[in-house]
Amino acid sequence: MTDTPFTLSDAEWRARLTPEQYRIMRQHGTERPGSCGLLREKRAGIFACAGCGTPLFRSDGKFESGTGWPSFTAPVEGALGLTRDTSHGMVRTEVHCATCGSHMGHVFPDGPPPTGLRYCINGVALDFAPDA
Repeated sequence: MTDTPFTLSDAEWRARLTPEQYRIMRQHGTERPGSCGLLREKRAGIFACAGCGTPLFRSDGKFESGTGWPSFTAPVEGALGLTRDTSHGMVRTEVHCATCGSHMGHVFPDGPPPTGLRYCINGVALDFAPDA
């Protein structure tokens, strides 16, 4: 993604992110299921992009999907962009931060009401800020 308001050079991204975050967020990787502490985060607050700080999800939309990744029913309006992903022999919808273009995960049509969507997000791509 290059048409985003927040841009850094590859060297700046490598300096800003951990090696795992860089692999996932800038190279479209995936973290090992169940490996992120945010999977179990239950407090009220905001989940933001670890690359640029843009608020992406509110905690009231987080749910346990049983997949091993943090899952949400809906993003903050305008926070995510969508891209068709045909990697790994399947067609999926990739979600990325609309501000910096970082890969977050994918969205699937098998979530709970009210949206019926499951935003399956790599936890290391997120920072969490609890409500005050």
